[in-house]
Amino acid sequence: MIKTPFIAIACIVALNSSFAQDTSIVYKNQTFQLSDVVVRNNFNVPAFIDYVKNDTTFYKAFRNLHLLTFTSFNHIQMLDKKGNTEASLDSKTRQTYANGCRTMEVLEEKTTGDFYDGSDYNYTTAKLYAGLFFTKGKICGETNIVRGANFSTNGKSGIDKHKEQLKQLFFNPGKKIPGIPFIGNKIALFDDDVASLYDFKIDKRDYMDQSCYVFTITPRADLSSSEKSNIVIDEMTTWFNARSLEIIGRNYSLSYSAGVYSFNVDMEVQLQKVGDLLVPKVLRYKGDWDVVFKKKERALFTATLSDFKR
Repeated sequence: MIKTPFIAIACIVALNSSFAQDTSIVYKNQTFQLSDVVVRNNFNVPAFIDYVKNDTTFYKAFRNLHLLTFTSFNHIQMLDKKGNTEASLDSKTRQTYANGCRTMEVLEEKTTGDFYDGSDYNYTTAKLYAGLFFTKGKICGETNIVRGANFSTNGKSGIDKHKEQLKQLFFNPGKKIPGIPFIGNKIALFDDDVASLYDFKIDKRDYMDQSCYVFTITPRADLSSSEKSNIVIDEMTTWFNARSLEIIGRNYSLSYSAGVYSFNVDMEVQLQKVGDLLVPKVLRYKGDWDVVFKKKERALFTATLSDFKR
């Protein structure tokens, strides 16, 4: 008399568990894990995967900044090996876009330590940040067109080359990047030889009060030591608005050691719509870079963008 309800309950639990488990599908020789909610929504997975592989909305969101007026709150911290602050910058800047040109004004600024070396930045990280978010002088004739745009380090050296490499890692995750020694092909996540090292998962969850499809890429848990040495992207999670499929958030964890350089970086980006344009509203970075013949840099920074006007 006691066994029957117990067995029935056990069967129900087992049945529910089986339905809650992820479902695997193979598409173009790559395996993708689908959460139960994605399966139940009859989501067109192949179309979504092709969309992800060819997506340009993330890169375009940053190009859109070249065509807008906005305010930026900037926080940069340079850290010593114990994690203490050795230099910092906190500033408020205002970019103005008018008549096809953009200029920038520093409204407030406070620095500590040796953040500046005379009129120049004393840290490569600060130079890279300035290259991405600060405007020097008047810049005209830019567009937000991304079709056919290619990143290249050809003809570049020094800080200009480093900025281009950073853009490649940042804006083109999952695609081959020429010009970065040792790792260029190792982040081509959808190439068969690289994809075999990773797990791909599609889920559906809310993010910033929006219903989203969540695409997560992580290294396989059973990798050998030699396979682990080929990993550059430790995790990448992207949130796509469930209706428009525009990216509204992306987190990265990247690390690699190539002897002549090494890095370990975490980044978080949140995006928003300004009229019909998608733009970044918050970018957070924490990481370290170590390049031969240069002092190792440990830094964190946050860019918060607001008050957009077209």
